[in-house]
Amino acid sequence: MYEWFKFFHLGAGIVWLGGMASVILALRPMVMAQMAPPERLTLMSGVLSRFFVMVWISIALLLASGFWMLSMTDMKLAPKGWHAMSGLGLLMCLIFAHIWFAPFRKLKAAVLAADWPAAGKALGQIHPLVVTNFVLGWLAVLAVVVWR
Repeated sequence: MYEWFKFFHLGAGIVWLGGMASVILALRPMVMAQMAPPERLTLMSGVLSRFFVMVWISIALLLASGFWMLSMTDMKLAPKGWHAMSGLGLLMCLIFAHIWFAPFRKLKAAVLAADWPAAGKALGQIHPLVVTNFVLGWLAVLAVVVWR
């Protein structure tokens, strides 16, 4: 049973980190270079709308599987990397919740109203937060793999 929880935990982390990598390293640079603001902001709002639903599902799976796996061990005996991963993961969840409820909500409203300066500002607020979560995610992976 533990292996199934670990599988879903790893899968959810891969979806979240992989999605961030795709958006940060592939999609965003191309649309910034090749699209005008109305098309770029509409596309990014749509892509993020779909991706962020996957992030919510990933968060639910990560929290449920992570807490279950932690409950199966004595926390005093758990590797330090597990504790670090848990803390970093919770921080990532809080950052994502902020993205969802603040700048992403503003982005969607601004795109709907065709207010391109406001949409650009909101997207500009999302980018560094996603980059922060991307770095934190890889630090969590590093902690759990290296810190025993």
